[in-house]
Amino acid sequence: MENEKEISKATLARMPLYLHFLQEEDSKGAQYISSTVIAQNISVSSVLVRKDLALVSSEAGRPRLGFAISRLIVDIEKFLGYDNLSDAVIVGAGGLGRAFLGYEGFKSNGLNIVAAFDISEKLIGTQVMGKEILPLSALKAFVEEHKIRIGIITVPKVAAQGVLNQMVDAGIQAIWNFAPAPLRVPKDIILKTEDLAASLAMLAGKLYKRHD
Repeated sequence: MENEKEISKATLARMPLYLHFLQEEDSKGAQYISSTVIAQNISVSSVLVRKDLALVSSEAGRPRLGFAISRLIVDIEKFLGYDNLSDAVIVGAGGLGRAFLGYEGFKSNGLNIVAAFDISEKLIGTQVMGKEILPLSALKAFVEEHKIRIGIITVPKVAAQGVLNQMVDAGIQAIWNFAPAPLRVPKDIILKTEDLAASLAMLAGKLYKRHD
């Protein structure tokens, strides 16, 4: 659904939460749901729920029934691009990289990881869930041939910038980085870095305060 209204980062971050909850309700056979019920499960106000959903869906809701769940799911998936799978590649076939390569759940979020790349001779030529681990030297040719636009980095910190540079050179336009390193990218490249160590520290800190 095309929408010219500006979507805030906070609203965008809530959309997958709405989608996951609605999919769970749909799997239970529910057909309609109120903004109040959604709000209670997402931990936001019902007013905010209605505002968020109005940005991505023309589904207005019915008196005493609420929103049509199936319609909301379709509209949110379309807004997030989940209705059109985007192929992606991973560089770094260690534990995290192989876990991602074998995780089929990404497909429900519109991401289809098709291959991984590494420099380890022990890993090159092996497969995970039928997806092959290829030599890093083949990255550019593979990306160009298959028109890949999304890359995932799961290499050690010292190798991350070099891998990013190779991805950009190959034509990758969006990069999901799991290496604990501050990376430099051209202005036209989308970069999202996940700092797992910082997230763990935050979790541990909150747990410590709770029991202090």
